[in-house]
Amino acid sequence: MYSESISKVIWEDVLDADIVFISFFTFAAPRGYELAQYIKKNSKAIVVIGGLHASMNYTEAVLYCDYVLLGEGDESVLEFINAIKTGSPLDFPGIAYKKGDRIISTGERKPPENINTIPDRNLLYNFKKMAGHNTIWAQVHASRGCPHSCDYCAVVRHFGRRVRTRTPDNIVEDIRQAIEFHDRRRFPRILKILWITDDNFFAERDWAISVLKAIIASGIKYTFTIQARYEVGFDDEMLSLLKQAGFSQLAMGIEFLEDDSFAQFHKASNYDDIVRSIANIQKHGINVRGLFIMGADNHTKGVGYRLAHFVEQHDIRGVLIQSMYFIPGTPAYEAKNTQLIHKDWSKYRGHVVHHPKNISAYDLQKEIIGASRRIYSVKNTIKALLTRTWNEKLLYIGECFWQRSVRSDLKRELPNLK
Repeated sequence: MYSESISKVIWEDVLDADIVFISFFTFAAPRGYELAQYIKKNSKAIVVIGGLHASMNYTEAVLYCDYVLLGEGDESVLEFINAIKTGSPLDFPGIAYKKGDRIISTGERKPPENINTIPDRNLLYNFKKMAGHNTIWAQVHASRGCPHSCDYCAVVRHFGRRVRTRTPDNIVEDIRQAIEFHDRRRFPRILKILWITDDNFFAERDWAISVLKAIIASGIKYTFTIQARYEVGFDDEMLSLLKQAGFSQLAMGIEFLEDDSFAQFHKASNYDDIVRSIANIQKHGINVRGLFIMGADNHTKGVGYRLAHFVEQHDIRGVLIQSMYFIPGTPAYEAKNTQLIHKDWSKYRGHVVHHPKNISAYDLQKEIIGASRRIYSVKNTIKALLTRTWNEKLLYIGECFWQRSVRSDLKRELPNLK
């Protein structure tokens, strides 16, 4: 297995394969298609594309490969390989392909129920060598699916509304293996953090509590971070267990600061509850990182200033600020596709790609840049370095460099947006 974020692809290895599987998110689709076409041109391999973007936009993806696998690939990859080996018809659910001028789909595939597989991290080429790098965190994914229906979110469309979970013992063992894999270095990592990457870990409350209790009982002493909706901030038992288990930060999907924006995209949140949630999480000794979206219909000039003021006022420890997401297959994409500036998927990673209703695309991009610059100002940097813990200082310094890189990318696009 290869990931271009880890290493270069060894083409001598890839081009003699019988089947090559390629998976990507929307922002990486152009590169994924480029790789697929290169492999088709230079080998006899069957090229199969999968992943979130291809599953939700298979009529596009099928133009660049032999087959598209729809949905989660845990079981369908194996079934596909066996069918090719035995010459059996590829007619099981979850396949799309082009036949003449027609695009054939065998329909949706039922999601796998058993997701207890612990990944063999050694299968990813060069990952072991890179794992000690402090920008690469240990990661464990414990559940799939989300019961909510936010219009801009692709998770529920890809993984379904029913939450499927791994067993607590299986998750703890995965955590052990992830820590061992990343800490097995001659020189220890400076910053030791493991990210539970679930989009909505707290959706199944009883299960989440059982997982946290299993981590505590395991005796694992590590620092964890996790994503959360604001509701977890009202669950004192959950917050207490998170603190005991070693969770130092929650990345909260705040998204907006206006109730009208929440209503527009069917996000079941409101401003007052979010403020109360943040305060209670911090009361339990856990930091909050804010995930924000700009570009709702009611956003105007000054939205970036309001966001930055909110972050400073409520002591938000780090932010992700992105323009509205438009992933093909989501309600937000269907409702707003006539407002899109282009379909250069490489920009669909939080950059402004649409014409907002009450602010120009150019001004919205400037608002994002300005909010980032204010939050990570020299004044705030000095304050963070003087008052925060060692781990928090390292995280903040990393955020500063990353935010500077993001701002640089956004600035390069301003002339075209103008």
